[in-house]
Amino acid sequence: MRHSKKKDIFFDLDHTLWDFEKNAGEALTELFAIHNFEALGITSVISFIETYNRNNHRLWALYHYGKITKTELREARFADTFHELGIDPRLFPKAFEEEYLKLCPQKTHLFPHAHETLSYLQEKYTLHLISNGFGDAAEIKVTKCGLKKYFATIVISETVGVHKPDPRIFHHAVRNAKTAIPDSVMVGDSLDADIRGAQNVGMDAIYFNPKNEAVPMDIKRSIGTLSELTRIF
Repeated sequence: MRHSKKKDIFFDLDHTLWDFEKNAGEALTELFAIHNFEALGITSVISFIETYNRNNHRLWALYHYGKITKTELREARFADTFHELGIDPRLFPKAFEEEYLKLCPQKTHLFPHAHETLSYLQEKYTLHLISNGFGDAAEIKVTKCGLKKYFATIVISETVGVHKPDPRIFHHAVRNAKTAIPDSVMVGDSLDADIRGAQNVGMDAIYFNPKNEAVPMDIKRSIGTLSELTRIF
């Protein structure tokens, strides 16, 4: 079924277009070696990355709902990872966090077919970006990956002051795009922030589910690859 009546498509960035786990894993692997984490007692870079991803995901969920600040998120994700791996968080290198923040956004791995899909959709619809990421990092990501050219508007939660799934960011994004909710659809990976957030303001949403996880009953549409959007739209 094609969404012939839609005019505007809003995309999430991290975990939807920009492959966060792949990019973060590459950056962390490089820094793991540079800072010689094995000497601290962390012998497996894979375990380190998996533990970090789990803690980072948990803390971002808290950040989405305004339960922690940007500073608290950044301070806790590596400290919690060290603690979980049985290493004194005070041994965590002070330079690591800043080096990670500089290195990770420079990585350019996108999910398969990102450019082809966005290029196709841009010919038929007006595309927009809504990200819960931090402004400085998001700007680097879209620039380095050549994504900026696809989007008529880019909304970053840090700049707006509210995060998905807060209804205010969706209303702001729609006003900023000079469109209307019935004419719009949201594409994202987060069930709560992207999909339910959009559905709660009356916007259609498509769940990006590359890991083929179980889809809850309240989620109306899901895709496993970005290229599927060329068959929907």
